[in-house]
Amino acid sequence: MAEDEAGSRIAAEAWESLFRAQVTLMRRFEASGDFAPLRTREYDVLFTLSRADGGRMRLRDLNENILITQPSMSRMVERLEQRGLVHRERAGDDARGLIVSLTDSGLALQRSIARRHVRSIRRHVGGALTEDELRTLTRLTTKLRRRP
Repeated sequence: MAEDEAGSRIAAEAWESLFRAQVTLMRRFEASGDFAPLRTREYDVLFTLSRADGGRMRLRDLNENILITQPSMSRMVERLEQRGLVHRERAGDDARGLIVSLTDSGLALQRSIARRHVRSIRRHVGGALTEDELRTLTRLTTKLRRRP
């Protein structure tokens, strides 16, 4: 039982450390103005769409990739559409479903922000870890994401 408790404690400490590192880095990115003129989560929507096939995906799939409630996601997508950054349309095979796609303006803004953000990532993450450590971190976080 003591071994199980020790394993649980180590897992909890590792999670807390990973979570705190992510929070600290996000605060640094925000303080650097990485995502301006968008909010962090708005940029996350544009980034997620930029990686989707054809720059488009169902709203429900987009919602699964971003940690906010479905009603909040719907309102955010509506605001992004009003700004001309995304377009919404009914899914042809599902009258209740929505497809969200990047507009040319949305893609251009996402790319502009991405260039600035990558420089910041390099400074804050790449400046703290060696290339081997970065590869190890990528391997470990990928392993965590893929575990059912």
